[in-house]
Amino acid sequence: MNIQTQCCGMIVLLVLFLFYRQQEKVNLNTEKAYFRALCITVISISMDILSVIAIANMDRLPIHFVNLICKTYLVSMIGVALSSLLYIYADLYSKDGTYQMFIKKYFVSAVAGAVLIYALPINIHCELGGEDVYTYGPSALATYAFAFSFVVINIYSMIKHKERINPTRRKSVFIWMTVWMSAAIVQFVDKSLLIIGYAFAIGIMVLYLKLENPEQNLDKRTGLFNQNAFTEYTQQLFAQRQPFSIFCLYFERLFQQNAQDGSGEHLSLEVSQYLLSIPRTRVFKNAEDEIVLLFDDSDYGKEIVEKLKIRFDEGWGKDASVVLRPHGIFIPNVYVVLDIKDLSYLLRYVRENSKEYTEHYFLTVEDPMVIGMYREKETERMILDAIERGRIEVFYQPIFSTEEEKFTCAEALVRMRDDDDALIPPGEFISVAEKNGLILKLGEMVFEKVCKFLKENNVVKYGLHYIEVNLSIVQCAYANLANDYIRIMDKYGVNPFNINLEITESASLTAKHVLLENMEKLMDYGVQFSLDDFGTGQSNLNYIVDMPVGIVKFDKDMTNAYFENGKAKYVMDAAMHMIHGMGLDIVSEGVETEEQFQTMQDLGIKYIQGYYFSRPLPEAEFLEFINKYADI
Repeated sequence: MNIQTQCCGMIVLLVLFLFYRQQEKVNLNTEKAYFRALCITVISISMDILSVIAIANMDRLPIHFVNLICKTYLVSMIGVALSSLLYIYADLYSKDGTYQMFIKKYFVSAVAGAVLIYALPINIHCELGGEDVYTYGPSALATYAFAFSFVVINIYSMIKHKERINPTRRKSVFIWMTVWMSAAIVQFVDKSLLIIGYAFAIGIMVLYLKLENPEQNLDKRTGLFNQNAFTEYTQQLFAQRQPFSIFCLYFERLFQQNAQDGSGEHLSLEVSQYLLSIPRTRVFKNAEDEIVLLFDDSDYGKEIVEKLKIRFDEGWGKDASVVLRPHGIFIPNVYVVLDIKDLSYLLRYVRENSKEYTEHYFLTVEDPMVIGMYREKETERMILDAIERGRIEVFYQPIFSTEEEKFTCAEALVRMRDDDDALIPPGEFISVAEKNGLILKLGEMVFEKVCKFLKENNVVKYGLHYIEVNLSIVQCAYANLANDYIRIMDKYGVNPFNINLEITESASLTAKHVLLENMEKLMDYGVQFSLDDFGTGQSNLNYIVDMPVGIVKFDKDMTNAYFENGKAKYVMDAAMHMIHGMGLDIVSEGVETEEQFQTMQDLGIKYIQGYYFSRPLPEAEFLEFINKYADI
């Protein structure tokens, strides 16, 4: 009997079957679809072997029994074609909740094909003592037609939705289909070459090696499921609206492989093994030093969180001498977010914005946190929309010189309008822009608008020496800041002496090396610098010593403290004496009353800025204001 190739294919499949069953899996739809394809292929090759045996012994078996075996093999071929299609659809539609619908739709089609195959007549060829056997006729042709249809639909779907399919999966299935179709064509031309079953096995093996080895979803060091597995699984659960809770544990350097004493690796394995032992829980290493526990029941999740509090207080390592205190965030119901993509955004928001996160061991996410997260996302959307639609504006607040007794400069302040053209306070969008990186684009737009303003309006005739422009912390850490700003000034032909850039103390602390390089390039070009918000950061005196600035700005709180706190007077007097001693000028911000103005002037502060003179004004109103007081 000519069953050597089928037996080889069966051996390959049985080895894959044993490996696959023994390995830990996430329970993804693609995993289920692959295992279904593997099982159906085993059945198909088994039926292929049985049909050859039945045909070879048809003289001793009832003809109806032989026909039944042969037709069942043909039906199994349709099953293999259907399983390949549903495997791709598991990738395509698991994330939008329509996968089950397609399973039912194409299963009905396959059943119709099976009924037709069983109903149609089949011809059997047997020669050379059972060595040359095959089937043909209407039943076989129906098999080819249905199987080919599923293959065509499969290929069409992969081409049409190629952007939505895992590229490796698409490529692997193409290889599977190509091998299978090539074998089918060869066998159709030469029916004595029974190689389709072996082609099935090769395709299944390719998928295993490329994609479906469960170890690819495991973190090799800890044995936990990895980030890819977490993303795929949560997207699948969310699409199918299956309830689940998550608990995120954030460790500090627990999983660093090169711990000085080697204990880090041991502790990470100990913690991982303990978490893996928790029943009814899937455990993922979602990022470096971040572990996520996933529960299908919220109440059970709460129980585990309470047990983990106790366990982490007991200590780890040899003699339980190491006490780990990870921060934890528990989300009892993930459907507090509207989209699974918002889940990571929510976790980041809680870590960055929740005071309770820094003060408490474990934290449960509550509605106000979710509301705050979506408010931040909406602000981010408005920033992007405002940038795209030109709703970013620059207002100018005049600064008064006590020496020249007139307005000699101004601070440029960014303003943004919402969808209804109403102004949004900077405090509501600047921090969001800094978090998501939009501050670079926003800051560049502001600077370009200032340069355009300087080009179109001869501010010198109004008595203005320069315009101050704020730099955010993120901008100060941007290596190409100097080059970009010099390019913009060249574009508008701006005199660099008309520009003064304001840096903050926190900015110089965060990116001091990059900032100093940018400052050096810009100062060589002719730009001046100020130190903004003096009195709000750390190690204030060191900043003034280290930073090559010509002006120091006292923020509003420091100005107010001089009048409200007796001790603050001595601090501010000492600071002014030191700053003046270094030959630097001072701007006092937030001056709102006649008393404050007179006091600051009597103290020898050179520049006064605040609502006492004017709020920040749009361009036209600012020019009108400056023109009115130009001759003071």
